[in-house]
Amino acid sequence: MKEFVISEAQVETAVLVGLITQTQDERKTKEYLDELEFLAETAGAEVVKKFTQKLPTANSVTYVGKGKLEEIKEYILNEEENEREVGMVIFDDELSAKQIRNIEAELKIKILDRTSLILDIFAMRAQTANAKTQVELAQYKYMLPRLQRLWTHLERQGGGSGSGSGKGGSVGLRGPGETQLEMDRRIILNRMSLLKERLAEIDKQKSTQRKNRGRMIRVALVGYTNVGKSTIMNLLAKSEVFAENKLFATLDTTVRKVIIENLPFLLSDTVGFIRKLPTDLVDSFKSTLDEVREADLLLHVVDISHPGFEEQIEVVNKTLADIGGAGKPMILIFNKIDAYTYIEKAVDDLTPKTKENLTLED
Repeated sequence: MKEFVISEAQVETAVLVGLITQTQDERKTKEYLDELEFLAETAGAEVVKKFTQKLPTANSVTYVGKGKLEEIKEYILNEEENEREVGMVIFDDELSAKQIRNIEAELKIKILDRTSLILDIFAMRAQTANAKTQVELAQYKYMLPRLQRLWTHLERQGGGSGSGSGKGGSVGLRGPGETQLEMDRRIILNRMSLLKERLAEIDKQKSTQRKNRGRMIRVALVGYTNVGKSTIMNLLAKSEVFAENKLFATLDTTVRKVIIENLPFLLSDTVGFIRKLPTDLVDSFKSTLDEVREADLLLHVVDISHPGFEEQIEVVNKTLADIGGAGKPMILIFNKIDAYTYIEKAVDDLTPKTKENLTLED
């Protein structure tokens, strides 16, 4: 089966594409593309160009307009002529099978969307059997409605028509292609069923583990990805949880016993949230997120140095509500204060203060 996610560690070059819409202004789109660039770098790609277009909503056929797609194509061809091959084009939203098929036909290059990129990072980061199973299930859920696209290489093996109907496929290939498609679909559905059984078994084990921990107070670290949850975990629990300045460094929940001023409690580090987090991932990571649901207290870690930290807080609160973790006692922890910078306004500048003009104390 043809792969459609980054799987090698080698550095590939990437072009990013985002939209400025009625609900997403230019500033927000720039911020989202910066985050997409960070995602691409985490996956091992190097971003060489960003394209944006103003549209009321995404084009249902090609995501961007025809002219913009032509502009992207021209850029890719120019880079090739200058021996700087572009490896892929990454779109900042989840694309439908139809959109991917049409864009690929026009650009003739690997196409990824935000969801497939996040799934690829999760696959790269997964260390334990639990995390690997959860990621694999999410990947199959994503792949299933897009199977048709993976079989488009059959169409390129010959022209003409099949089954004597005068339309619809290559001679001698239409039937087998469709049969193979159904076979793949059945294999994937069977595999998904097996993975769900495995996760149900893991859920039982995790539930038993949680019951065996007794009546100790449970505290869970939650927050946007890369805000420093694992670093805080290591500091409080004197543990060695993997932490680095990349997105989704932590996928598996780590639980440690912590004692502060003779008060013992269990502290858990959880997977970070992100804008447009694929729902398939949220579903798959149910057992990991159960630590959040069953916590007595949530420590919501916020990167105060990030220009969009208020929106990140909203994303985390919305995700918590989605997984049934809202309404719990919560402490906001503002992290990375050493990285916070502000621009001092001139004394004679009478324009209203913006967020950039506020000191940390403000």
